[in-house]
Amino acid sequence: MAGSSQVIPVPLVFNAPRRGLPPRHLADLDEEGRKAAVKELGLPAFRADQIARQYYGRLVADPELMTDLPAAVREKIAESLFPKLLTTVRDISCDAGTTRKSLWKANDGTLLESVLMRYPDRATLCISSQAGCGMACPFCATGQAGLTRNLSTAEIVDQVRSAAAVMRDGQMGEPGRLSNVVFMGMGEPLANYKRVVAAVRRITEPAPNGLGLSQRNVTVSTVGLAPAIRKLADEGLSVTLAVSLHTPDDELRNTLVPVNNRWTVAEVLDAARYYADQTGRRVSIEYAMIRDVNDQPWRADLLGKKLHKALGSRVHVNLIPLNPTPGSEWDASPKPVEREFVRRVLAQGVSCTVRDTRGQEIAAACGQLAAQES
Repeated sequence: MAGSSQVIPVPLVFNAPRRGLPPRHLADLDEEGRKAAVKELGLPAFRADQIARQYYGRLVADPELMTDLPAAVREKIAESLFPKLLTTVRDISCDAGTTRKSLWKANDGTLLESVLMRYPDRATLCISSQAGCGMACPFCATGQAGLTRNLSTAEIVDQVRSAAAVMRDGQMGEPGRLSNVVFMGMGEPLANYKRVVAAVRRITEPAPNGLGLSQRNVTVSTVGLAPAIRKLADEGLSVTLAVSLHTPDDELRNTLVPVNNRWTVAEVLDAARYYADQTGRRVSIEYAMIRDVNDQPWRADLLGKKLHKALGSRVHVNLIPLNPTPGSEWDASPKPVEREFVRRVLAQGVSCTVRDTRGQEIAAACGQLAAQES
């Protein structure tokens, strides 16, 4: 690859989902929905709270194990509120057991992934919001696979419940607690807006309405769907917004992130500023460092200038060493180039660090494991 102009244009295609959502699950329902569902079953209203405390509080997803329910009603509850959502296809660990990637199969055969990463001071789960992705970013394995379908609210939430149980039960070392969730797995979260926002509420509300994580420890990523960013800003949530920018100029971004053909860098940063204004939260900018494509010094200068103008001190840049997919022409930037990029962004008054990379030997780049299985 000779330089930044040597990139093959990729058409912007939003692929339509090819499969339907799974049957209704407890985690699809809010408190009123759970009460209505229990009433439909002819059960007393207090059972709704009881079932939810088992799922969200005790992390139990099988009614047969909900011993405070009468044995006679467990099968009825299982059939109505606990359809099988996700089955483990494969768990792969690395980094001395501190990183675990899970490949899941939904009840219609759809494949999706999540990654649990344990650090000394926290445990972070990267989850999927769609099976595949319709954003068509050419350096992303998921984007090149296309979109299979949106995930249901419950399919999103159950990835988190499962990881919380893994941490609690000490399956990755000493028993601990899941502390952080990032919507940075398969899919574009804001293209599945309604279900993602519902999932965020289930993840963060205290039991019996949710799993009780702090909203400030939840990050929702987007490639830059500007109207949806503004809508999210008005939800009354305090989650972190992460914008996958990857280059500060429209000419290159039209190719690297084809949705830029609809919403330019300026429009995305304007929406990000609105998000920061409404929520008081600092915005995270994700930037995959691709050798000889978007890692030039002038792009670092331009990135810093644009971010400082749009967001001032309310922004942080995460440089991400590209995790190349097998057979890809894309490669990570050399470390000296990476360090110079950081220096130049910092010189513009914008916070910038390089993200710690995990799981490179277990097909950790989003979508790789599902592609291998397929």
